[in-house]
Amino acid sequence: MIRRIGISLLSVISTTLFVIPAAPAAAAGPDPVIIVNGTFGPAFFYEPLAARLRHDGYRVSIFELPNLGTGDIAATARALDAFADRVRAQTGAARVDLVAHSQGGLVARQYVKFLGGSSEVDSLVSMAAPHYGTVIANLAAFFGLGNCLGIVACNQMAAGSAFLNNLNAGDDTIGAVRYTNLYTVLDELVRPIDNATLRDGATNVLIQSRCPLRVVDHIGLPLDGTTYTGITDALRGAPITLNCFAI
Repeated sequence: MIRRIGISLLSVISTTLFVIPAAPAAAAGPDPVIIVNGTFGPAFFYEPLAARLRHDGYRVSIFELPNLGTGDIAATARALDAFADRVRAQTGAARVDLVAHSQGGLVARQYVKFLGGSSEVDSLVSMAAPHYGTVIANLAAFFGLGNCLGIVACNQMAAGSAFLNNLNAGDDTIGAVRYTNLYTVLDELVRPIDNATLRDGATNVLIQSRCPLRVVDHIGLPLDGTTYTGITDALRGAPITLNCFAI
């Protein structure tokens, strides 16, 4: 009898000592969404977009660029990588979706291409990202006596910069990530506007090609109803069918 009790106690103790805590269970539903802000874009500016996505059932976090995006884009991408790891750990999700505005699109692509994001991201939706640079940054560098007024990211976003040449070497699209680029003919900061597009299988949608009368500029894209319908189509992996009358 005593021997049987001793064996039972040992069994309980062994079970207690060697139980491995379970990883967080992945919640049902769409991937968590990380909004990647643009240059000088504080988190509160993107809160209306986040609120819309939450209302539609998405788990949303906002990644504000360190120093509001004035520093090295590669360093900012490392911070995004760490942020995405925390989101995945907290939600139990294997992958996230990225919705990126302006410089945020370059930060997101740097993360996907060089920091392992190709296995951690399902969909990358960019709005007015200067994927191939903008001559506005070239002009800023010129009038800033060659240093873009001391803003590192401004230099990196100039057309033909070493940073962009490295980012754009090889395929524009990496792995199985779905790339969607939404841009506007009224963009005052990304010039030429086609520099907001990508090749190699990306989906590029000029807002006015579907909605000719839609008035939305660079800054307004994250707050625009028509653009929002394109974002949600992209997150679902559906064809982009813009609602030209969305508020």
